[in-house]
Amino acid sequence: MSVPEELLGTREVAGPGDMHDLGRAIGRALRPGDVVVLTGPLGAGKTTLTRGIGEGLGIRGPVQSPTFVIARTHPSLVGGTPLVHVDAYRLGAAVELDDLDIDVEGSAVIVEWGRGVAEYLADTWWEIEIERHLGGRGVDNACGEIAVHTVELDADAPRTVTISRRP
Repeated sequence: MSVPEELLGTREVAGPGDMHDLGRAIGRALRPGDVVVLTGPLGAGKTTLTRGIGEGLGIRGPVQSPTFVIARTHPSLVGGTPLVHVDAYRLGAAVELDDLDIDVEGSAVIVEWGRGVAEYLADTWWEIEIERHLGGRGVDNACGEIAVHTVELDADAPRTVTISRRP
């Protein structure tokens, strides 16, 4: 697995378009046998990144979250590497991922929510962590009342993306 140096490290991604563009660059670098463990909270941009990866690989789409089907295979439209997109959120153990009989050797495999599970698919893998910064407002007063907090999810807010090679 050769991860181009320019993709490794931490960067701020300004919005969904830039997340998609980053995915395209990653997709162009992926080869059969590559495994990507993709982590981040709900709404962080995991599926947007994966759509870009699919475009970079030249696969048949559309790329959608595989939450309910657990895994989707997207064949290449250009004779290249197919994409297997997995959502490990509902899997309890690595053995359940193994039961899916994924063609790891012949595909690029993206596993959302895969930390602690997907690492068993390959000796080395890419790890991509997306952090979504949450906005918050609190109301505290001198009377000791419990603060009221709200969380805002903003699809256009910047994300911090860290790409590393493991182990």
